[in-house]
Amino acid sequence: MEIAKRAKLISPSLTLDITARAKKMKADGMKVVSFAAGEPDFNTPDYIVEAGRKALDMGLTKYTPAAGTLDLRNAICQKLKNDNALDYEPIHIVVSNGAKHSLFNAFMAILNPGDEVIVPSPYWLSYPEIIKMAGGVPVFVETKPENSFKITAEELEKAITPKTKAFIHNNPNNPTGAVYTRSEINALAAVIERHEIYVVSDEIYEKLTYERKHHSIAAYSDILKERTIVINGMSKTYSMTGWRVGYAAANEQISAAMSSMQSHSTSNCNSIAQYASMVALTDKYHGEAFLEGMKATFDARRALMMLRLSRLGLEFIEPKGAFYVMVSVKKLLGKSIEGQRIRTAFDFASLLLEQERVAVIPCESFGAPDYVRLSYAASEIDIERGLNSISSFLAQLGD
Repeated sequence: MEIAKRAKLISPSLTLDITARAKKMKADGMKVVSFAAGEPDFNTPDYIVEAGRKALDMGLTKYTPAAGTLDLRNAICQKLKNDNALDYEPIHIVVSNGAKHSLFNAFMAILNPGDEVIVPSPYWLSYPEIIKMAGGVPVFVETKPENSFKITAEELEKAITPKTKAFIHNNPNNPTGAVYTRSEINALAAVIERHEIYVVSDEIYEKLTYERKHHSIAAYSDILKERTIVINGMSKTYSMTGWRVGYAAANEQISAAMSSMQSHSTSNCNSIAQYASMVALTDKYHGEAFLEGMKATFDARRALMMLRLSRLGLEFIEPKGAFYVMVSVKKLLGKSIEGQRIRTAFDFASLLLEQERVAVIPCESFGAPDYVRLSYAASEIDIERGLNSISSFLAQLGD
């Protein structure tokens, strides 16, 4: 007896090893500085927590429509109109168990076996695995560090073939922190308009941008909007990662397909979390105050981390969004510490954790084998302490 072929296609994540080891070290009483976090280090705002309690008191503990409550979908439509200049009706919205689930539903709805999806590299490590689970084929497009690893219109045009079904656009980007300008998005949109392909636009970090405004590719034209599946959620903007609320906005045919499939798999997203999310989106006073404070904190940490990395002589991609810095370790490959050779970014991350108790994420699984990702979803004290430890580690490296 064998497991399904689709399960065998899924690649193990190198990041899990580092994360698991760091957690075990903490559990064993060791002091570890972690730059591995993929979530804000802020508590969910009190007004949202109170909304969750209110939902319990109101008895909102039953099934909802598979695509989400009407109140929440209306709130999402209003958010998309106000923030992204996108007009949708509730029928176009599907609320799921986190943005990752929304991505899974989207690819399940549009891909047939063998369909190709263009994935700019570096990419969030789950993209290719979700595409493969849906029967698709990820086609990676190598982008250039001198362009902050953003795909250009020329690179996209060159990658499109008769087998191309979709292009995944992550803006702001994880792991690079890159944010596309309006002109860059317009150039990509013009290419897509010339071809019969979908866009899956992952905008989960849209509210966490610095020095640059976020623009949704779906707002380029009615044609693009019809072909785009906008993916977003509550996790990053409102620090609600554990509440598991994501959503997609798409044309009626796609949203109906996504809703139908979800109804036969997970059914509705958590009813209490849906009510809390509706309150999160509609209470502008508390929501904007929380976001403003969180964003200012992240921006200060971003500046601190870039300053310290520069002083260490490490090359990195200046992030304009999210809360990550992608750092090159290419010049360190081949060096050694205590007789152990650094051959890969994973080796660097593994030895750094072992020697200095600092956790960083190797980017092999993100399509950037010579880089590691540092999250600044950590206190300034931990950023200082962690970078001091990295400095000590670098000082011990020999040829």
